[in-house]
Amino acid sequence: MAPWSRLAAGVALCVAAAAPAAAQSPAAKYPERPVRIVVGYSPGGLPDTVARIVAQRLGEKWGQQVIVENRPGANTVVAADFVIKSPPDGYTLMVSDSSTVAINPFIYQKLSYDPMKDLTPISMAARAPLFLAAHPSVPANTVQEFVSLAKSKPGGLSYGSSGIGSTHHLAMESFKSSLGLDVVHIPYKGTGQSVPALIGGQVAVLFSAYPSLAGYVKQGQLKLLAVNSEKRSGLAPEVPTIAETLIPGFDFAPTIGVLGPAGMSPELVAKIGADVAEVVKAPATVEHFAKIGIESAGGSAAEYAALLRADTERYGKAVKAAGVKPE
Repeated sequence: MAPWSRLAAGVALCVAAAAPAAAQSPAAKYPERPVRIVVGYSPGGLPDTVARIVAQRLGEKWGQQVIVENRPGANTVVAADFVIKSPPDGYTLMVSDSSTVAINPFIYQKLSYDPMKDLTPISMAARAPLFLAAHPSVPANTVQEFVSLAKSKPGGLSYGSSGIGSTHHLAMESFKSSLGLDVVHIPYKGTGQSVPALIGGQVAVLFSAYPSLAGYVKQGQLKLLAVNSEKRSGLAPEVPTIAETLIPGFDFAPTIGVLGPAGMSPELVAKIGADVAEVVKAPATVEHFAKIGIESAGGSAAEYAALLRADTERYGKAVKAAGVKPE
């Protein structure tokens, strides 16, 4: 039985355990001190935004401080290395998109951790589409016009991303390979660097989540060309999807979840997972997320593990189709 399958079975047993026994367990007293949530990107991006909202809600529920710590680098590898070396006691967690588990194995020849063995899926927290944003100087106001422009200037345009192998990178590479485009990739260390680069005109376009783009769009410093989810975003319903305009079935909207190091007890995983699901499904959180273009999720460790397995297959195909070579 796979490690994640054993964990899921253990979680189920813990949920069914007798209440008196649970009352005496360490998980029942958790947390008794501040909890740290590590994010593998710079402040301001989608995972960071979700982490800070979830941290605030969990802190209110637990009556303990929940601290968000940014450790950007190597497409979340730096953060993952830190988390997997932490004690499996629930006091060091990670909030990440699918890069940590489903993408990094395909872009690094010698990954420093095994996603299936060294990390524990706890609960999916949210999902959000990525918008294709362009600098105002780009002479294209629709995604179709951008494609025509890119085809007329092979290698003459550039795009930014949150790093090699990030969801932003693979979404654009899949977009490029599907349409035969030659647009130069400029990787940055997180959205906190890539979006300012777009604002400054250092790159022509990029994919990013709405929270990091909204203010600039309202000020006329950016324009939105398309969204990478299967359906349009309720926050910007006027922005068409790539699926409806150019590539049927195109869907690279990232999911954000909570993970921990290997070795966490199923009972502790069930406790944290249930609390995460509760706070992200609370009306106040749902409303908060919706205002910034994020959908609340929540769910069990088993459900999140199944999603990550599906993401691994999907992104693996995207990496191959895009011709991204492992480093």
